[in-house]
Amino acid sequence: MRTSRRTRLSGERRRLSPFVVTGTGGEVRPRDQRDLMERPFFSLAKTKRLTPIHYESGGVQVHVQGFPEHGMATIWDADVLIWAASQIVDAENAGLQTSRFLRFTPYQLLTAIGRQTGARDYRLLKGTLARLQSTVIRTTIRHGEHWRRHQFSWIGEWEEMTTAGGRVEGMEFVLPEWFYRGVLDRSLVLTIDPAYFRLKGGIERWLYRVARKHAGRQPSGWCFDIPHLHAKSGSLVRLSDFALQIRRIAQRQSLPGYRLRIERRGDVEMLRIQPVSYPQRLVDNCVNGIGTSDARNVDDIGTSHAGLSGLRTHGSQSSLWDSKGNPARNLSNLKDSNIVEARRAVDNPRPGAHTVPHSRNRRGPEGGGE
Repeated sequence: MRTSRRTRLSGERRRLSPFVVTGTGGEVRPRDQRDLMERPFFSLAKTKRLTPIHYESGGVQVHVQGFPEHGMATIWDADVLIWAASQIVDAENAGLQTSRFLRFTPYQLLTAIGRQTGARDYRLLKGTLARLQSTVIRTTIRHGEHWRRHQFSWIGEWEEMTTAGGRVEGMEFVLPEWFYRGVLDRSLVLTIDPAYFRLKGGIERWLYRVARKHAGRQPSGWCFDIPHLHAKSGSLVRLSDFALQIRRIAQRQSLPGYRLRIERRGDVEMLRIQPVSYPQRLVDNCVNGIGTSDARNVDDIGTSHAGLSGLRTHGSQSSLWDSKGNPARNLSNLKDSNIVEARRAVDNPRPGAHTVPHSRNRRGPEGGGE
């Protein structure tokens, strides 16, 4: 699809100022939105799911519906939302203007969430965006005084931008107001371990998000009965099969930053989730931050390919990109880093702000609630 950035904007994009995602000269820590971490908003299977999710607990209702053409958005598709939340929070912390209308390159997104960047991966990304757009959510979470239910899709609209020769220049999408407000409220955002993107199983990924949300860094952790976890997941697998998968995950100890233990209380099988120790230097300075995986695997985190930086070294990309790729981060040259920061401020200035080159303390303090 060929389009001009400036003359053919439609729908919400026409009235929203774009938030242009650019590199920051450093890693952007992945952040997740609390409401999405503890409730069943996504399919946990890679096969197409058409069965709706109906969930109600404590007066909170969640209804998720996919459509036959694409199926329901999956927990792997949710990586796009984690990436978007991470970029928004990082820019807000830097004092930059953001909006629900994101403009970016597929390369930035794919490398940030630990994916490959070939032609096949680009096609899969378009499938992800199609599922996010076609999945409809109705929920009473965070309703206002006079509004009892929100209905939205994870992406309101999206578009790819190409040159006349067919080379992809970038992508745009619009996030729902419900999600965007939940990201701007720092009490509703948590930093997650970059190793999350390497988790393979749907239930495994979902369980990490539950662990991060509920156990956090509490020494005693959190304990769930397995039937409650099953209901909370929205999974279509039988309770017995779900319990078996939980036991296998506990046996592998594969959740970064957490240790799992199966317990019993009478006839009820329980799962205890406890945080493990990790170096303080890798932990957010903010409330509820989280560092990395088990301290035994700190070296693995240092070599993770799932960092959320917009700028990484890259070669040619199956004709989707020019041979130069994206520029590498120059960690030894603060001048170059500041040039990137200045460009970012030009793309996303605060209203009334004067654009000037930034010092090495450009990013400023991090927000709370992470």
